Amino acid sequence: MSGIINEDEINKIVLNVFKDFEGGKTIDAIDIYNKPDKAEVRELVDDFFRIIFPGYFRDRSYKIFNPKNSFAVTLEDIFYHLNKQVTLALDFCNKRGTLTEKQRREESYRVCKIFFERIPAVREYVESDLIAAYDGDPAAGCMEEIILAYPGLMAITVYRIAHELYKLQIPVLPRLMTEYAHSETGIDIHPGAQIGKYFFIDHGTGIVIGETAVIGEHVKIYQGVTIGALSTKGGQKLSGVKRHPTICDNVTIYAGASILGGDTIIGENTVIGGNTFITRSIGADTRVSMKNLEMEYRTNNNERKIEELKQGDQWYYVI
Repeated sequence: MSGIINEDEINKIVLNVFKDFEGGKTIDAIDIYNKPDKAEVRELVDDFFRIIFPGYFRDRSYKIFNPKNSFAVTLEDIFYHLNKQVTLALDFCNKRGTLTEKQRREESYRVCKIFFERIPAVREYVESDLIAAYDGDPAAGCMEEIILAYPGLMAITVYRIAHELYKLQIPVLPRLMTEYAHSETGIDIHPGAQIGKYFFIDHGTGIVIGETAVIGEHVKIYQGVTIGALSTKGGQKLSGVKRHPTICDNVTIYAGASILGGDTIIGENTVIGGNTFITRSIGADTRVSMKNLEMEYRTNNNERKIEELKQGDQWYYVI
């Protein structure tokens, strides 16, 4: 009868699904306790913000009056959990071959030690990004506002952390970190990208920066920009090949622009206008724009008017 639960039928459904688990599919991973934990990695990212921005993000579970003692507890806790996740991730992607449990523990400790030694350098880069955001955005009331409220700085900071783990050839974890930032901000920066100091993302939603992109210093990017590959038809055959553009120092890229291809180089001091589509290199000290765009208006009586949008020979959209 409809709406009546039949225990035998439910058991058959469960057994049928369990049988499929034994089919040897790549998506099967019953032993969930020997895999990196996505939720714990996200908590790690939140914990790192307490170290990158001490005093702005704090753990309310610790009741310690001495700030140094509080940071010491936080650092030790982060080291423990990062070490645990790195140990679980080391067998992924065959970057180091098959390791014994002892080798994984030793390698994880070594990697975590190197990573923590690089935290001052990460903070130096983040400091430069904060300065770039404040200098580049007249809407910023103060630097504290940027730290607490700007999605661009959040995404860049997570990238800076993940990039260090990426350079240490830690599988999975760097991508989990940047995808967490992606889900929170709408900004997708691959941890493999190389990004210089004083990097500013304004607004940010919809930005994509690919794995092999190289970005210089003092670069400013608006929302909706793609720094991507010209084609990915080769799939895994393209792994390790430079597929994404190089953006030199002091470049500004306005909203909606797409810059594609591993051979594409944008020279220093260049301005890329909004909604442009670029697949070849652009020299230094150049302004690139869409010329003679048209805006169409139609009244309720279906009267049509065309207005040409231009500013001399240059046009680009600025928020």
